Amino acid sequence: MLLGTWNLENLYRPSGSPRPTRTESGPGPFGPQDKAAYEAKLAALAAVVTALDPDVLGVQEVGEPEALSDLLETVGGTWHAALSAHPDGRGIRVGVISRTPLEVLADTRAYPARLRPVQTDDSGAASDGSGRGFLAVETLTPAGPLRVAVAHLKSKLLSYPGDRFFPRDEGERARYGAYALYRRAAEATALRALADELLAGDGRERDVAVLGDLNDEVQAATTQMLLGPPGSELGTRGFETPDQGDASRLWNIAPLIPADRRFSRINSGRHELIDHILTSHRLVHRLTSAGTGADVRSREASRLPSVGPDPTARRNEPGSDHAPVWVRVD
Repeated sequence: MLLGTWNLENLYRPSGSPRPTRTESGPGPFGPQDKAAYEAKLAALAAVVTALDPDVLGVQEVGEPEALSDLLETVGGTWHAALSAHPDGRGIRVGVISRTPLEVLADTRAYPARLRPVQTDDSGAASDGSGRGFLAVETLTPAGPLRVAVAHLKSKLLSYPGDRFFPRDEGERARYGAYALYRRAAEATALRALADELLAGDGRERDVAVLGDLNDEVQAATTQMLLGPPGSELGTRGFETPDQGDASRLWNIAPLIPADRRFSRINSGRHELIDHILTSHRLVHRLTSAGTGADVRSREASRLPSVGPDPTARRNEPGSDHAPVWVRVD
C-alpha cells in the first residue's frame, strides 16, 4: 500500500476574470485565470498522481470540489474522494482520495476543550478554531481498517491587513509572525486531539496516519506536539523497545526519506520538509520505504520552484509548489 500527502497549490477552476478579488466567487487572485492555464495545471498534477499511484492520498488546497473531480477525471480510473466542509477564507480545504471507499469519521475545525481562542491580528480579533477543517476518514485495506486524518496548518507565509503580503515595518512583521505561530500551535493541539480519537487508546492495534501540510519542519515545536510521548523516534535506540507510550505515539516517517530528497518545498531557495506523514505503532513497523516526488526513480522534488512571500505569484503556473510525500506499507 502506498500512502501519501500532497498540497495541490490552489486547485481552483478558472475564474475568467483578469483580476478578481477575494470577495468574489471563485478562486479570487489565486486560481488560474483561463482555461488553458487550468488544463495545464490539471495535466501536470495528474501526471504526478499517475506516477505516484497512491492507494490513499491526503490532499490540501482544494478550491471547488468540482476542481478535484476534474483532476480525478484527468487521472482516470476509479477513485473515491472526501472533502472537508470547512474551507478557509480563500476557499481552500483538505481532502482524501482513495482507491477504496471512504467513510468520514470527523470533519471539524474545533479546538479541544480548555484551549481558549487565540489572537490573530492587531485589532485583538481571536480565532476559536482552525482556519481549515481537519478531515478524518476510514477505509479498508488488505491489512484491515486504516484511519487517516488530513490537515493543513496555518502557514508561515504571512499576510497583513488590506490583503498585503509585505509588512509596513519590522514590528508588524514580528507581531503577525507571532499571531501565525499562536494559530499553528493551537491547530496542532486540535489535530493531536483528533489523532487521539482515531487511536482510541491503542495505536499498537490500530492503523492510524496523520497526513498533511504542517507548515513547519520535523523539529519545529508545532510538529513535535503531534508525536505524543518522546523517546522512540525512528533511528533511535528506543524505537525497537516496546513501552507504554507506544499506545499513544505517532512516528514521523521523515527519517526514512533519503537525505538528499528530504524536502517538500523550496522557500526562497531553502529546502524544507513541511509536509509530513505520522503513523501509529501498528503501521510504523510495517513501513518499507518513503520518499518525496512522484517515485523513487524521478527527480520530481529537485525540480520544485522556489517560492517567495507572495502566493499569487504562481497563479498561472502548472503543477504544484509542493512535492508529494509518500510511504510504502507492507
